[in-house]
Amino acid sequence: MELTTTIIAALVMAVGIAGLIVPALPGLLLVLGGVLIWALGNSGPTAWTVFGIACVLAAIGYVVQYVVPGRHLGRAGIPKRSSLVGVIFGVIGFFVIPVIGLLVGFVLGVFVAEMARQRRTNEAWRSTKVAVKAALMSVGIELLAALIIAVGWACVAIPMAL
Repeated sequence: MELTTTIIAALVMAVGIAGLIVPALPGLLLVLGGVLIWALGNSGPTAWTVFGIACVLAAIGYVVQYVVPGRHLGRAGIPKRSSLVGVIFGVIGFFVIPVIGLLVGFVLGVFVAEMARQRRTNEAWRSTKVAVKAALMSVGIELLAALIIAVGWACVAIPMAL
């Protein structure tokens, strides 16, 4: 039972990490869900301690994921409104152009918002590049948090399952 639960949890985490690389799924949440599945299947103090640590790491990851890129955008003078327009265009783009539409829509949305604000193409494009870097930073932070959780879990779960 422990080996089966460990394999299922690992698969859920792998899907979560893949969902972070190709943004389509709530990756960090799936990684946390994988640890929860494993903890439910093992129901010992070690399993629940690992799950608790994973929750703390995920919470830190979520906070850092928004704070660091937000400060980066703020220092560059890009308003939150431009990022919000980018997110809205990104969601629309995700459904219009599968897989890459999220990125294309985000870039287009930020550019349109910045063009409306600054009225100069070169300044709008500069702001768009900064916003894209901040978005990639956000994904990278979430991916790092997911990988730390998955590796930490594997260090405990695999020896327990064998």
